[in-house]
Amino acid sequence: MTAQVFQPISPRPAPVKVEGFVAWIRANLFGDLRTSLGTLAIGAVLLWIVPPLIQWLFINAVWIKNYETCHAALGACWGVIGEKYRIIIFGRYPFDDEWRPLIATVLLMGLLVLSCMRLAWKPWLGALWVVVLAIFFTLMRGGVFGLSYVETSLWGGLPLTLLLASLSMTMAFPIALLIALGRRSNLPAIRSLCTIYVELIRGVPLISVLFMASFMFPLLMPQGFNIDVLIRVLAGITLFAAAYMAEVIRGGLQAVPKGQIEAAATLGLSYWQTQRKIVLPQALAMVVPGIMNNFISTFKDTSLVTIVSMYELTGSMGMALNSDANWRPFKIEGYLFIALIYFVFCFSMSRYSIWIEKQVNKSKQR
Repeated sequence: MTAQVFQPISPRPAPVKVEGFVAWIRANLFGDLRTSLGTLAIGAVLLWIVPPLIQWLFINAVWIKNYETCHAALGACWGVIGEKYRIIIFGRYPFDDEWRPLIATVLLMGLLVLSCMRLAWKPWLGALWVVVLAIFFTLMRGGVFGLSYVETSLWGGLPLTLLLASLSMTMAFPIALLIALGRRSNLPAIRSLCTIYVELIRGVPLISVLFMASFMFPLLMPQGFNIDVLIRVLAGITLFAAAYMAEVIRGGLQAVPKGQIEAAATLGLSYWQTQRKIVLPQALAMVVPGIMNNFISTFKDTSLVTIVSMYELTGSMGMALNSDANWRPFKIEGYLFIALIYFVFCFSMSRYSIWIEKQVNKSKQR
């Protein structure tokens, strides 16, 4: 009988880690030959661009508020921000009363942050909006409670940007919702009017809408009757944003299966009950990225109001540097500063959009 000889099995290789930083780099940056070559090429470009950029931004930068030192420096001049930040942030608002737009801006930003929290989605939130906006306009405009009167043409900077963006977004959403429903209406007159509105607004740039609202609209008013330029500009931005948002919402409405609408009709639900309880919750959940993209675009489009002599954040920066020949060469630093402000707000809205998507899609998660 032949003796059995034990033959050990050769050891198997250790399992590859699928979690952690190293595993992420291996899977996303060096997954195959083409990906590895792309990673190396991009890395080489970054090594060529980033070190000189860091040297210009930080190492050789000047941080003191001295234009002579800035002119002699080889790097960025961040002293221009320290010298001109009050004009950039508050525009032409009277210097001695700048505490008023500061408080108004803090209140409005706090309200916006509070409105994004689920705990604040209560009936009293609408009343809080009315109160905060009343305080905002009281502080900015004055003329009461011993505050000096400041006309709206002197408003500017970050307060004006936040006011135009927040109010236009808030008022554009219900208008867009009605327009989107109107474009899907069975009544030809309503459908035609909504279609004409959308195509007319989308067929022209925002600059032309602001120009018409600021310069042409007053010519159509009776003699002696005038509407404040801030209201006209706000109306123009709102109507423009509503046209684009209506098409986003209409896309969500078309994505809802027709069978659900027919089932609602079978149950005896009215048109508005069907829209409110069945169609709109699904449609709006599907187009959250598109709606937020419209919000971000509207926030950045407020920079165009400079054409009607309203100096928001971008216009205030240009005004602050153009009026001083000593600091005029450092516009790049000024634009980088306001670009950082825009990025913080836009990135925050983007992250909030992702959170909203997760909340509305919880029913689909398993």
